[in-house]
Amino acid sequence: MKLVSWNVNGLRACVNKGFMDYYHQSEADIFCLQETKLQAGQIEMELGEDVYQYWNYAIKKGYSGTAVFSRIKPLSVRYGMEEDSEPEGRMLTLEYDAFYLINVYTPNAKRDLTRLPYRLEWEDRFRSYVLQLEKTKPVIICGDLNVAHQEIDLKNPKPNMGNSGFTDEERGKMTDLLASGYVDSFRHLHPDQTDVYSWWSYMPKVRERNVGWRIDYFLVSQQLASKVTDAYIDCHVMGSDHCPVGVQLQG
Repeated sequence: MKLVSWNVNGLRACVNKGFMDYYHQSEADIFCLQETKLQAGQIEMELGEDVYQYWNYAIKKGYSGTAVFSRIKPLSVRYGMEEDSEPEGRMLTLEYDAFYLINVYTPNAKRDLTRLPYRLEWEDRFRSYVLQLEKTKPVIICGDLNVAHQEIDLKNPKPNMGNSGFTDEERGKMTDLLASGYVDSFRHLHPDQTDVYSWWSYMPKVRERNVGWRIDYFLVSQQLASKVTDAYIDCHVMGSDHCPVGVQLQG
């Protein structure tokens, strides 16, 4: 089974920059999107009759939003974390026979860290939600988690210490989540690989010089780790300030 995740930073714009070519070439069984930045009815995705589409839109126009395109019909779909969902459309949970899949776009703490308290509170609720699901079956978490966990996960760690996405608090929440029984699939297979990132600033020449951050992930329950046969980052794929990430699972 092949799963792909991509923060498209505006799906309509990404479609005009080759999204459909990559989608078809990927041959993913499940394809997850973050930052779709659209409302219901603003786009029609012709993905084939065998593909089930699920969308969680933000109330605010042109903001956030998640989607999942799945060739496997899920047993259930949940929109948001709480029963009343979230107004920012940040999460979709799909239940399959062997696992839950959570597609998530984690809130950004903002450059001035004004949203850090909310981010940390959200992280605690998210971890509790994940662990509740884990009581039933294994969980796969994918998406833009908006944090570079270790120094190896960004080009310039020293000057970015304390910046949004690399604060001790945000990194600590990722450590807590992994310690709860989850494995970073990419680091599981590539523990020492450097200079592989999934996001680059739009500042001039940044992507050309590969001055990036790895903030997009597939985390899997420890009991699924042995089934991960491949974990990759398609750094060469353009169309967004993020690139796609993916995993291959046995069975």
